[in-house]
Parts: sequence; structure tokens; C-alpha cells
Amino acid sequence: MQLGWILWIASALPAPLADPLCLAATVYLEARNQSELGQRAVAEVVLRRLEQGRYGDDVCAVVLAPGQFATGRLAPTVRLEEPRAWERATRIAFAALEEWRLGPGRRRYVVPRADHFHVDDGIERPWAQGEPVAVIGDHAFYHVLR
Repeated sequence: MQLGWILWIASALPAPLADPLCLAATVYLEARNQSELGQRAVAEVVLRRLEQGRYGDDVCAVVLAPGQFATGRLAPTVRLEEPRAWERATRIAFAALEEWRLGPGRRRYVVPRADHFHVDDGIERPWAQGEPVAVIGDHAFYHVLR
């Protein structure tokens, strides 16, 4: 299945129906090789950015914002080659959206306050100042927006 096909379907749906597809695509692309906890953390960052309202009004707008997530940087012809990883990313996306609907006082956070992350690949990122909120697998999570 191609990423472009999934995002095209999402673009034809109203946000509440499209959000899980866009979130699953992002979790898959950013963290399919990570633990479930790491994938939940990626989903949480996306949902926190949505809540902040600085990157878009729905999940698809947030993950497709220029230069923010792999979802918006990769060619739409990229194929989702790992069906089990896609299934897991989809399950995690739906669960994360359900968790987020509980409201701030009832959520179980994985990476509290984190609104950015990067793969720990030795490349310096100017926005990644200080200690990360958490390191899960090969991803470091940061609270950047103040």
C-alpha cells in the first residue's frame, strides 16, 4: 500500500475520520521499529502539537506541516511494506486518540510536555536544548515550545 493512497483517502474524509489514518501513518513512518511505548510517545507528541494549535487544526494538518514529520517529507509513492507494523501503528493511533479525548487530568502520559522528538543519530538540532523529557528506544523527546 502506498502512503499517498492512505493520505488521499484521509484528505477526502472529515477530520474525525481522517485523524487516525494520518496519526497511524506518522507512527509507522517515525517509529515502526520502536517499542509500543516509543510509538505511543510519538503519537502523544503529535496530539500535544494539535492541542497547542500551532501546527494545524486537525491531526492531518499537524503531521503534514512542512518539515515537521516524516509524513510530510516523504514522497507519496513510498510503500508501507510492513503490514504487521502498519496494523500495530493503527492500533496505537486509535488508542492514543481515545486516550487524548479523556482530557488532561485523566490521560496517562508517556512523555509529559514533550512536543518535539528526534532520532538519536548524533546530529545536533538547534531546537534540542537541555535534557530531553525522555529517551525511548532511539528517540529523544523534548519540551521546546514555551
